[in-house]
Amino acid sequence: MPANTAQHDVAGGPPAEAVAPLIRGIAVLRRLTEAGGTLSPSALERATGLARSTVDRITATLARMGHVRLDGRDVVLTPRVMELGNAYLAALRLPALLDARADALADELDESVSLAVADLDGIRFIHQATRRRAMSVSFRIGDLLPAERTAPGPLFAAEWTEADWQRWRSRRASDPEDTAFPAVPPRPPSAADDFDQRTAQARRNGWALDDQLIEPGLVAVSVPVREPGTGRTACVASVVSHTSRHTASGLRTALLPRLRTAVAAMEADLREAATPRPGPPLSGLATWTTASKHELGREFVESLARGLTVLTAFGEGRSALTLAEVARATGLARATARRALITYEYLGLVTTVADHRTFTLTPRVLDLGFPPLSRTTLPRLAEPHLRALADQLHEPTALAVLAPGTGRAADAEIQYTAGASTSRVLTVEIAVGARLPASSTSLGRVLLADAARPLSPALAEVRAQGYALVDQELESGLRSLAVPVRDRAGRVIAALNVATHPARRTLEECVHDLLPTLHTTADRIQTDLHTASRFTRVPPA
Repeated sequence: MPANTAQHDVAGGPPAEAVAPLIRGIAVLRRLTEAGGTLSPSALERATGLARSTVDRITATLARMGHVRLDGRDVVLTPRVMELGNAYLAALRLPALLDARADALADELDESVSLAVADLDGIRFIHQATRRRAMSVSFRIGDLLPAERTAPGPLFAAEWTEADWQRWRSRRASDPEDTAFPAVPPRPPSAADDFDQRTAQARRNGWALDDQLIEPGLVAVSVPVREPGTGRTACVASVVSHTSRHTASGLRTALLPRLRTAVAAMEADLREAATPRPGPPLSGLATWTTASKHELGREFVESLARGLTVLTAFGEGRSALTLAEVARATGLARATARRALITYEYLGLVTTVADHRTFTLTPRVLDLGFPPLSRTTLPRLAEPHLRALADQLHEPTALAVLAPGTGRAADAEIQYTAGASTSRVLTVEIAVGARLPASSTSLGRVLLADAARPLSPALAEVRAQGYALVDQELESGLRSLAVPVRDRAGRVIAALNVATHPARRTLEECVHDLLPTLHTTADRIQTDLHTASRFTRVPPA
């Protein structure tokens, strides 16, 4: 097994009741995550040590669930796998309660701001508000860092037990170069080994510094956000910069006071937060897995699919669940849910609270695909759907947004952000990044129908009918049909179109034959967008 998996994998054998296919499926998701989201089946075979036939059955099951797609010779993580990490973040509640404060602080300081939680002897990011600069911080939500090489680490370690310190010492001895943490560069040989002293200092001061512990040039200052009632550290807020902007001591002088003010506001938000009402229970998952097994036969690993549904039983208002509650939420038999929970406890993905009857998710759930997808963009997310649509219709497809900096609706332009072509001799070739007048394109009219005020009669009709059909207005021989793509709030942030030639399809055929398929593709893009953007920002371009 590769050296860089040591932090994640569990020593010793699994308990007798653990679900072996679920263990193998989690291993595949972790290896895909560590590889940045894409691996070939043969590379997965090498990385996991599993037989090729087992890898093929696992990836077929994950593809059926929508967590991966099989793209040529590669297995690729899809945004739907983020549902697993979303379940943890929703149950945790901290991102939903605190991310607006972190974003506002980043805007105020013009520096990156992060929120992190403890993950055994590491720290894991749950929110990132980054600056868009050529030199910027590249950590992602879900990335795991060694506690001793961060500013949040000493603040968490100030509450460690002796068992926690022993775990840290064992890990440091077995992995001196931090190969188990792919999000950070290897530890330099000259790195100071003074974590216990920095922890003691952080305990006294109530804040901590990172003076280029991760890599040269990176500095940070951190303050704990404490739980109401217990006073324990719920998460740590950090301001992160680089030495061309601030020294570590300069961060303390210039930015620490404002960070402390923001943290005080965060703690007030935690005290005043209402208890969330649980959302509706999941429905139909157990039935769906049974139907998939009947359809796909031995290529569908039912125990893996059912095990993964257990993670999505948790969420907002469902942060701690009993076995009976998990079984009820998923529709699984108690015995099935129990074996999945035993497996996850062995893998470190769930833990029990004091009564040993209630289960909660751990930050390690974010290992399952979240980091490489947390920095996705709408064009990247839409591209496989555009390719599938172009292949299905044998017509070129495109995604566009309103170009920034355009003025009145009459002068507005669209900017192409993604597209898929076909092998036809007569086809549309418009490069990504190209701009066109919005008023004479179907894409532009869909976008203007949501953005322009007041609406012209033509745009009012587009808005009412939910699509725009433009016939040879931009160019002779070009007929185009477009529909909107909406964000989680229902705002139109992009438009999707298909282009054709009048000789291939009449106007009526465009509406009756192309429009339903176009809407279906837009729905698929929106589903991925809504999943990916629940706790991360997905730029539209």
